[in-house]
Amino acid sequence: MQGVDHVPLVEVTRGEIVESVHYGAFCVADRFGNLYAHAGNPEYLTFPRSSLKPFQALTLIEQGGAEHFGFFGEEIAIICGSHAGTPLHQAVLEGMHLKIGTTGEDLACGVHWPYDTEAREAMKLAGQSPTVFNHNCSGKHTGMLAYAKLRGFSTEDYLDPLHPVQVSIRETIADMVDLPPGALPLGIDGCSAPVYAISMDRMAQAVAKLADPTGLAVPRQGACRLITAAMMAHPVMVAGVGQFDTDLMIAAGGKVFSKGGAEGYQIIGVLPDAIAKGSPGLGIAIKIADGDPRGRARAAVSLTILKALGVLDEQDQARMVAYGNVPVQNWRKLVVGEVRPAFNWQDFAD
Repeated sequence: MQGVDHVPLVEVTRGEIVESVHYGAFCVADRFGNLYAHAGNPEYLTFPRSSLKPFQALTLIEQGGAEHFGFFGEEIAIICGSHAGTPLHQAVLEGMHLKIGTTGEDLACGVHWPYDTEAREAMKLAGQSPTVFNHNCSGKHTGMLAYAKLRGFSTEDYLDPLHPVQVSIRETIADMVDLPPGALPLGIDGCSAPVYAISMDRMAQAVAKLADPTGLAVPRQGACRLITAAMMAHPVMVAGVGQFDTDLMIAAGGKVFSKGGAEGYQIIGVLPDAIAKGSPGLGIAIKIADGDPRGRARAAVSLTILKALGVLDEQDQARMVAYGNVPVQNWRKLVVGEVRPAFNWQDFAD
């Protein structure tokens, strides 16, 4: 299948007929870059979008930012997250800005309503307008401001790709994917921060390094382990109640970390020994070609891969039943079809 960017990964039925198909690509790799499985073109170049957030946080953490500002697990997790904008998320962020010496006015991520339905409706009922702290990327931006303050850099233009904060982040990401910084194509994310295009195989390898940083420089090993531990210990900070990343990390109970990105991107890191004693850390990178606006395809692909690898046992899978073979319902709640995987794992295992 190499050379074909995308292959059928998920199908949606109506009755006995396949009505829609989600095409995409995925790679499963270890930290050395060995591919355990791949579908589509492993060299397919695309933007991981918010799936890059744990990597964008690395520079701050490995240079002592958590210790300097007194950031704990929840705060590290929200820097890596795309949070749902609840009062809990807002409170954590406000506390971080007090520690940093900044305010919401310093954030340049923009404003949108909370993703969390209950929080959004409560704000509208109270006649409130959304703030930067409701923006799903405000944790990442808070981390960038923290790094600027840590190093004594300007905070006014911290999103400029040539700002020292972004230069450092780009160098760190490039190092994790084994490329020179200039080889990373630049884009601008929805929150106005720089984002970089990375091939599927290199991204999967980088995720595996995050899951098992053995062999990296000692400060980076510690940063990787602190970031992944925080994400798994505080999954609600990474997304929110009822969100796939949060629910998967709760169900897997310390075996995986998970971070989705816009336009159908998903990374999952499988920790060493998660499959069996002595099993390697693995990185999974998934891209759904049509952007997967409902999130149904990447969830189905993720669970299919994790089941095939033996990461999720029957009890884990039962906790994720809402994301598996999902029934398609009409407006009367009648089941008229299902969302199901369209690929056979054995066809793509290397």
